[in-house]
Amino acid sequence: MNNNKSLTRVRVWDLPTRLFHWTLVVCVMGLAISGTVGGNAMAWHFRFGYSVLTLLLFRIIWGLVGGRWSRFGAFIYAPQSVINYLKGQGKPEHGVGHNPIGAASVFAMLGFLLAQVGSGLLSDDEIAFAGPLTRFVSNATVSLATHYHRNIGKWVLLALVLLHIAAIIFYLRCKHNLVGAMLHGDKALVLAAPPSRDDTVSRMAALLIVVACAAVAYWVSTLAAPAF
Repeated sequence: MNNNKSLTRVRVWDLPTRLFHWTLVVCVMGLAISGTVGGNAMAWHFRFGYSVLTLLLFRIIWGLVGGRWSRFGAFIYAPQSVINYLKGQGKPEHGVGHNPIGAASVFAMLGFLLAQVGSGLLSDDEIAFAGPLTRFVSNATVSLATHYHRNIGKWVLLALVLLHIAAIIFYLRCKHNLVGAMLHGDKALVLAAPPSRDDTVSRMAALLIVVACAAVAYWVSTLAAPAF
């Protein structure tokens, strides 16, 4: 008797979410490299920073109107759900989108990326580069933001990235290919689950949102004090 359950491929991650994910990976790597090199590379550090700001603004909006499993409402869990999952009592639907632990990782990453970008906009290296918002706050605030950006935020993000990579490796060993799903968008599921919308209309809507977010990021960049 065959006890194997049939698997159904379901579109879980829509194209805009996947492009967001991999573009964010590239930009965060660019930020880390340019920030470490310093000097003239800081010009690229700012460019990558504005790109990440664009991406974060997009993800916040897409978390409200995007594909079914990309919406924040799909992976906001009650504390008891997290506890049950840690006890090995997770529900089958936790394997569709982000499970309770993955959801916590996503929110932590988004939160600390926002803090890092925000502190960067308020930072001053006291050499040649200053964030565009430094002229709107006190010197004490700039000093605090610079300290956080240089000495705290980047290390927190590094720890989160390493945890994320460790989780991917762990799930690969458990025969769950999270990277593949984020590349092609589909997951092979045992249970029936509604797919995320991922058609031409939703993709065009995402493009318009990205353009609007990029315009906001560009506007922020223009707030810097004129150079003399």
